Amino acid sequence: MNIALVVGLCVILLGLIVGYNIMAQQRQRVESSKRQEMAKYIAVIDATEELIGNAHNLPYSGTLLVCLNQKILDALKTMHDIDKTDRSLPQRISDVQAQINQIKQTYQNKESTSFRVPDSDREAISMLKLVKRLRAVIKAEHTKGRLPTQAFVSENSRLEQMQMKINIENVLKRVNDAKIKGQMGTAQQLLKKALDVVSSKSDPYCQSAKESLSAMLEEVNTSLSKGHEANRPKNDENKELDELFAPKKKW
Repeated sequence: MNIALVVGLCVILLGLIVGYNIMAQQRQRVESSKRQEMAKYIAVIDATEELIGNAHNLPYSGTLLVCLNQKILDALKTMHDIDKTDRSLPQRISDVQAQINQIKQTYQNKESTSFRVPDSDREAISMLKLVKRLRAVIKAEHTKGRLPTQAFVSENSRLEQMQMKINIENVLKRVNDAKIKGQMGTAQQLLKKALDVVSSKSDPYCQSAKESLSAMLEEVNTSLSKGHEANRPKNDENKELDELFAPKKKW
């Protein structure tokens, strides 16, 4: 009788141990999944804050700033739903919401900064990459239904024109530098490539740029016809041109 009792107790104890281990493993899986989800949204917030931090480098519209901050707000709210124990999240949510409200009041028909011509090809490429990231964000937010269609179309068009302006203004700077150095061949190739790009556009900026570029090209051609040496661009210059004027992805 005592042996049977001991065996029974051992079986019960073993069952409790197994059950406890199963529950512990389940809790670990849940916690691991929660940490992974939290890490994903933290990465989203960090990347978006980095984009917002570049608002002094490029003209950001109020629509774009609201979109970026709303993306952070949505991530924070999701994190709060995942982990109710984090007491810092409610305050952060409140702060971001207040920031969004302030942007809506401050940036009506106003941009974060004025457009600045890039100082070098490297800076121009960096600016173009930033614009590309911004266009990817607004496209994703529009797809998720967080950005109205009209706002998306308007902002996407504004960013596309900014890409064009970065390219053209950088070309104008390079052309002037080449002319100062007497590199008329380089200036000619730059102008021809820029004209190929703006000729297919009909917006006011491109039409104005087309006139300026055409006049500059005529001046360069005249100089070359008078016997100025046409210096061919080096391979690295051609590579930079190809990167600057690579076909942009249509959103």
